[in-house]
Amino acid sequence: MDKLHIGIDLGGTKIESVVLDSKLNILFRERVPTESSKGSIHVMNQIEKIYLKALNSIKNKTHTLGIGTPGSISKNTGLLRNSTIPCQNGLPIDKLIEKKLKRPIIIENDANCFTLAEATIGSGKKFPLVFGVIMGTGCGGGIVYNNKLRVGPQRLSGEWGHSVINPNGNMCFCKKKGCVSTYISGIGLETKIKQKLNNPSSSKKFLNQSNYHKKEKQLLTEFYEFYGIALANIINTIDPDVIILGGGLSNHDGLYNEGLKKVYKNVFCEEPNTPILKNMLGDSAGVIGAAIIGKMN
Repeated sequence: MDKLHIGIDLGGTKIESVVLDSKLNILFRERVPTESSKGSIHVMNQIEKIYLKALNSIKNKTHTLGIGTPGSISKNTGLLRNSTIPCQNGLPIDKLIEKKLKRPIIIENDANCFTLAEATIGSGKKFPLVFGVIMGTGCGGGIVYNNKLRVGPQRLSGEWGHSVINPNGNMCFCKKKGCVSTYISGIGLETKIKQKLNNPSSSKKFLNQSNYHKKEKQLLTEFYEFYGIALANIINTIDPDVIILGGGLSNHDGLYNEGLKKVYKNVFCEEPNTPILKNMLGDSAGVIGAAIIGKMN
């Protein structure tokens, strides 16, 4: 009998579920709002709601269950840390979900899930060493080698978004100054837009403009410069076969031409050629990766 795999992706605005068959075809997919402002109990109820919908779609058949979440679970405390869903930080989230759903789960960082999905069936499927980059509300990442996820002893593999590239920069939520995330994430760019342009524009709107005045051009150039430094640091450190971009900002075409030039300018070799590709699976890569995580464990 074909074994089924349910994935659930926890996000700041939505919780998504998917059901995959053994060949990774999508059989079911649905979303509910996270509504994290209503507290952790409400979020748990939303997780249960989306899981039961997925379960009902397969008539309670045997399945695996993988969960993707922002942040990671500390090996020392067993508590969730660094999540962009604030009400879940400091909780034994895996234990609480297992109790709520009355079954064992496999839980993993959402950027790792994204990278695994893209490395398995997406833009990175032809490459041995894949570095997945999330440029969304924040900046996350993951590393997959020969279709196996690298997590690391501290569960920090791929956390490029909290590398400091300017120690005199803005304060990051992680309490360090000048992290990558403070420059090229959605929130980081919006903070810069407000500081330098006195403009409440969203990062996506700013990047999708057709024309820029002088100060806007200066800010866009700075954005590309820090993007170039940040991704070149990845290449100089682990020399991946490919970098796959995901998250809302990854749809900005400038990252793949002008931004690419800035990356290559900072790479420590004469003829850099690391491909930097747009994701293939869109904003469902995370939930598909969560289901694959469950399948592999």
